[in-house]
Amino acid sequence: MNFALFSEHADGVEVCVFDPGGGEQRIALPEHTDRVWHGYVPGLGPGARYGFRVPGPYRPREGQRFNPAKLLLDPYSRAIAGEVRWHDALCGYRAGEADELPDERDSAPFMPRSVVCDASFPWNDDRPPKTPWHETVIYEAHVKGFTQRHPEVPEALRGTYAGLAHPAAIEHLVRLGVTAIELMPVHYRVNTRRLAARGLSDYWGYNTIGFFAPDPRFASRGSEPDAVVREFKAMVRALHQAGLEVVLDVVYNHTAEGDEGGPTLCFRGVDNAAYYRLAQDRSRYTDFTGCGNSLNMQHPQTLRLIMDSLRYWISEMRVDGFRFDLAATLARELHQVDRLGAFFDIIHQDPVISQVKLIAEPWDLGSDGYQVGQFPVLWSEWNGRYRDTARDYWRGTNAGVGEFAARLTGSSDLYEAGGRRAYASVNFVTAHDGFTLRDLVSYNDKHNQANEEGNRDGSDDNRSWNCGSEGETDDPEILKLRARQRRNLLATLFLSQGVPMILSGDEIGRTQGGNNNAYCQDNEISWLDWAAADGEFLGFCQAMVAFYRGHPVLRRRQWFQGRAIRGVADIGWFRPDGSPMSDEDWDKGYAKALMVFLNGRAIPSRDRRGAAILDDSFLLLFNAHYEPLAFRLPNAEYGEEWTLLLDTATGAPIASAPAPGAPRLRSGMERVLEARSLIVLGRR
Repeated sequence: MNFALFSEHADGVEVCVFDPGGGEQRIALPEHTDRVWHGYVPGLGPGARYGFRVPGPYRPREGQRFNPAKLLLDPYSRAIAGEVRWHDALCGYRAGEADELPDERDSAPFMPRSVVCDASFPWNDDRPPKTPWHETVIYEAHVKGFTQRHPEVPEALRGTYAGLAHPAAIEHLVRLGVTAIELMPVHYRVNTRRLAARGLSDYWGYNTIGFFAPDPRFASRGSEPDAVVREFKAMVRALHQAGLEVVLDVVYNHTAEGDEGGPTLCFRGVDNAAYYRLAQDRSRYTDFTGCGNSLNMQHPQTLRLIMDSLRYWISEMRVDGFRFDLAATLARELHQVDRLGAFFDIIHQDPVISQVKLIAEPWDLGSDGYQVGQFPVLWSEWNGRYRDTARDYWRGTNAGVGEFAARLTGSSDLYEAGGRRAYASVNFVTAHDGFTLRDLVSYNDKHNQANEEGNRDGSDDNRSWNCGSEGETDDPEILKLRARQRRNLLATLFLSQGVPMILSGDEIGRTQGGNNNAYCQDNEISWLDWAAADGEFLGFCQAMVAFYRGHPVLRRRQWFQGRAIRGVADIGWFRPDGSPMSDEDWDKGYAKALMVFLNGRAIPSRDRRGAAILDDSFLLLFNAHYEPLAFRLPNAEYGEEWTLLLDTATGAPIASAPAPGAPRLRSGMERVLEARSLIVLGRR
């Protein structure tokens, strides 16, 4: 085997090969080319366990923390065996003492091992679905949580990559109608010492250290490390065969080594000053993430590592895209977020990475870190303003309807000026970080006691409403209102321009008992409870997804113009009395009702054969008031007759299209909407 390790400031590098009994053989890499130490070790093959030791200066005040007593993971490990076993020897200096002197205890007994992998795999005729952005529906899920309690998945496969590839799991995704599954982090992660001491674990997986290695905790029982790679590939192949894309949530903004008091596991011992952003006091780290460190995006080797990782997951593991955690950190040049920075330049010119789906979580914890709408072309974003606006509207805050209308139509105020389309907005009401949809309408406050942090963790800005009682209740009126609110929020999501994202389990009524930060709950709090699935709401979700996918007027590739295209304007805005909205109406903070006309004959796009795209037209009527409200349909210019397709007050799934013979509403007629409800009217 050839071994190679970049280190700009090391005095040398030793590769450490371990036999099955744990014995260690150290071999100095003899060659040093362009700051890469390399050499050939005969007699090794797939399955070999190894690590590195890197001697060099230990001068924390200069940013150097080399310590050959510490076994290091290969930053390019394709597989990693074992878990970190917490011990003070993992620290580069003795805990509780000044960091002036290195800790000389050997960390190898407590470290996992890098593993040599056989990359071969029978992909056969695998073909990525390549779903266009404007046809994409995303399902955010956790590999383990999705199948851990699934009764139709064999027990040995539950919570694993193979479990996610099981026909029963795939059938649910296909019947729901989503086109892409966005997996929470699957890179090798380290359980923090703080959580391990409390008997908890980093369930979400955002504490990563191996950017090339799939996490072995999601492997089937008894799987060898290189078999984990094959199991992941088999999962991707199975999902592709079902027409589903695989998007990975990736964490390149920080690593599991934490701040200067954290363990020396990999990058800190390989070349601390190259891989990490150091503060003015170079013994400390610049932290934009709240996790103790930030990777040094100003160093070419760090950029290369990330790009190599992305290309590996695309080319070798065949994933279809990435969601970048705390992506604003990756875009920081000196201190400010720079949309013209090197990170974006490299991705945009890369012939592999630029061709897959790229999604930013467009914020971090640094100054000026909230960057929704500020990422460049090729990027879509988690639209946090959509989430906040949808929640505020349906819980009845006095925010007016102007902001709600902007989010409903794709957030052109955020994306149009930058040359992007509506699908730059990944719309969501709930995500892994926060309340589930059921909890959003059941709790005013977070209930994170199970995290053992005194309920101090998690956001206090939930924009939730419990509908009159905190938590579980048997009050039929409250339960009825909560069910309607769930339908309102989900229907709004699929009536909006942009890319909708569903949180796994929301479609079956999953609850976390009010926990809005279940990052450390690898148990029933986080796992989907299939036995308690809300079948009625699942049917509603399936119908809404099908309706969205079946109507191009909801998935426009061009922005609304608000002017006549093939006759009537492509969109119309009306007050409840049927008159057009005025400038003054948009600014009324107490207004909570709105009527929207979507013209299916005014879609300025053409199909693959060059023909004009035509669709049904719709009236969307929204009433977030706490009492019923009468709406008068607009004049016949917008449609003489309309058919009721959806009323969230009744709970019936949305009809796919206006049916012949269905009851009609004529222009100028009144229709009363129940309090906190919406209806959809259709016209062929």
